[in-house]
Amino acid sequence: MALHQVSVIVLEPVAMFEFGVAVEVFGIDRRDDGIEPFDFRVVGVNPGQPLASKNFDPFTITPKLGFDAIAGSDLVVVAATLPRADEAYPPEALAALRAARAEGATVLSLCSGSFILGAAGLLDGRRCTTHWMYAEEMQRRYPTAVVDPRVLFVEDDGVITSAGTAAGIDACLHLVRKELGAAVATRIARRMVVPPQRDGGQLQYVEAPIPECSADSLSPVLAWAVENIGEPHTVSTLATRALMSERTFARRFLAETGSTPHKWLNQQRILAARNLLERTDLPIEQIAGRVGFNSPVVLREHFRELIGISPTAYRRRFGNGTEIDGAEGLVGTGGAVDSRATVTV
Repeated sequence: MALHQVSVIVLEPVAMFEFGVAVEVFGIDRRDDGIEPFDFRVVGVNPGQPLASKNFDPFTITPKLGFDAIAGSDLVVVAATLPRADEAYPPEALAALRAARAEGATVLSLCSGSFILGAAGLLDGRRCTTHWMYAEEMQRRYPTAVVDPRVLFVEDDGVITSAGTAAGIDACLHLVRKELGAAVATRIARRMVVPPQRDGGQLQYVEAPIPECSADSLSPVLAWAVENIGEPHTVSTLATRALMSERTFARRFLAETGSTPHKWLNQQRILAARNLLERTDLPIEQIAGRVGFNSPVVLREHFRELIGISPTAYRRRFGNGTEIDGAEGLVGTGGAVDSRATVTV
């Protein structure tokens, strides 16, 4: 799929943070960062009609385009709004979503915008998510959908649904990373001052409290692990560096990240591998060693499982073939370390 024309559907009342996420990722001119601008369109039922925002003292935004402007979109984003009965959504909006999906566009909902996808019939038989507060209602209203209230976002055959607020950032950057490569996603993330990658499998929130007798945050240990990603890290070695027992470290790690050390390390290693595949001509065997996998076979297995294609295919699609001399600094420098990042393996 190309990723050039992006249309955002806004319905009243507009949740401004989630709408702002779509604007920030797809609606900002970043040519000075080497990123070609998207053809960004904001569409509504009645072009030129102000729509109230969802806050205590509402202000308005005014979409200039109608639903006919969605035609030809590569991506249609559904901004969040208050959930309502299916029949209360504008039929033009539901028809536009069905038509866009039928034409091959990816559709992406932000937070409660997932209910609009459900009303359009686009969640039938699919895995999906929404804000955890709405998950039970979504499952009740769309019984054939498989609603996962735990995760940040889900992609199922061209339909992406995200959880509340900041999870929309993760879903949007996931799509950019998938279609335009990790380097572009990282540049956008850096400008937004957010972590470049939180995988969809991360928990929306962690219910377990942090143990009372724990040490300070594990972030310094995790930052060190990323900077030294090629080392053979284990729970034992990381626990020793954190000055904890393995059992205490594993419990603390889960409390802080919602993941296991093994899953988190795999994600960081794959992220480092993606950077090297995009920016160097290093052989796969050398990349595997540099990012901490004990063989290229293991790298290929995890890479295909997490990214969906082989390392070689990824390089063909996103590689720049730059000089190998600068490759040493590329491992462990994929942007700010997100100690919360997880991946489902």
